[in-house]
Amino acid sequence: MAPRNCCNEFTRARFLQRSAATAGSGLPAIEAGMPAPAGTGLSRRTFLSRTLGGALAVYGGSRLGIDAFEAGIANAAADPSRVLVSVFMGGGMDGLSVLAPVGDSRYAALRPTLATAVDGTRTFAEDPTLQWTGAADSLRTLHGEGKVTVMPAIGYDHPNQSHFTSRHFWEVGELSVDGSFGWLGRFLDHYGVADNPLQGLSMNSYLSPGLAAAQVPVASVYRPDQFGLFVPGVSNPILGSMYSAIGGLGALPSGDGAIAQARLVATEVDSIRTTLLPYQGAAVTHSPTYPTGDFGRKLEVLAAMLSANVPVRAVAVDAPGAWDSHADQANTIGRDVKNAFDTLLAFQRDLEARGVADRVLVHVWTEFGRRPQENAGGTDHGAAGSSFIIGTKAKGQMVGSFPGLTSLDPQSNLKVTSDFRGVYCSLLEQWFGVDAAPVIPGAASFARPTLVAA
Repeated sequence: MAPRNCCNEFTRARFLQRSAATAGSGLPAIEAGMPAPAGTGLSRRTFLSRTLGGALAVYGGSRLGIDAFEAGIANAAADPSRVLVSVFMGGGMDGLSVLAPVGDSRYAALRPTLATAVDGTRTFAEDPTLQWTGAADSLRTLHGEGKVTVMPAIGYDHPNQSHFTSRHFWEVGELSVDGSFGWLGRFLDHYGVADNPLQGLSMNSYLSPGLAAAQVPVASVYRPDQFGLFVPGVSNPILGSMYSAIGGLGALPSGDGAIAQARLVATEVDSIRTTLLPYQGAAVTHSPTYPTGDFGRKLEVLAAMLSANVPVRAVAVDAPGAWDSHADQANTIGRDVKNAFDTLLAFQRDLEARGVADRVLVHVWTEFGRRPQENAGGTDHGAAGSSFIIGTKAKGQMVGSFPGLTSLDPQSNLKVTSDFRGVYCSLLEQWFGVDAAPVIPGAASFARPTLVAA
């Protein structure tokens, strides 16, 4: 469901993204100039779980051998890799409601009803003109520990204020409406493997376009703790044995292409079912440190999976919230900022307690920021936004200065002081230790901020 008070264009963008990743639905008509979502046209195999939101889709991998997935997952688990968790705040999160420019002379005039009150105890240490809002206290705590890199004005040249197009640019890692695959999908195409669909994990009800790969398999599982296969009238212990037997059908030879494909599907899904089995139902005890709701539960189960060396490399998940805040922003933004960053603090603490925090980075992003001047109780689409890198290995130093409110761009928006494509290059090279050139078009032209601590 789209957040309330959002614009029609955002609602349409969400509909198109989901429809593009729904097997057999076809792609709805897209207005002239709008890009087709990354991953459009990818074939997938879908199996419904016990609950409405728990479908599993494996994208790609159609040429794999019969036992490839099972062996690939096992082999990858033997050598745990670094993990990037991409958290998307869809709708255009207002960065000035996380770090408020209370020291800027124009702030109070631009936001007469939405301005944050001055509180000297929440001053942002790297720029005293900025102040953490009370709702962002969890992020402030992690920043004080050196575990947050702040990018207060990130974006790209000649910003596009369409939700759909701007998000598309961020997803594909280039300013092109023709991009067909996600930047993380291209990373996996070049540096991933052909037999581990869990290397790219979309924890959404659709394939996150940033993970759309051209050559290797990736998976979409809305809630790993709810994934299961349902047969009317059959329950455990028979159910598990039955699916194991069905999975074994893949080992049987067949001269019929359709039958061989069906057997391959059975093998693939049973391999993933077996891998996710330890995280079903109450197998992962809920921690009261996580806020309630799907976002917290997803990250809680993800922490358990990473602790058990489930071979995930890139994860994409949407943070809930009414981020497209054209109206009623005073009543929604604080609630949503608090919920998102309280959940991410709980996730960080969970990773630390499990001893796996040093191999996980979280990248929080949104398609654009909001306009500095409020408008009828909300804010319109802007340009430069805020982004954050969270983790024990985050460098913890601000990237790009806050540009101030005195000199705005021609559309009265914040000016961009760092480019998201340079951030992607840094994540690829400094975190994953790979060359960014095959993944990010024009990679050589972007400055690489230092994001990862030595």
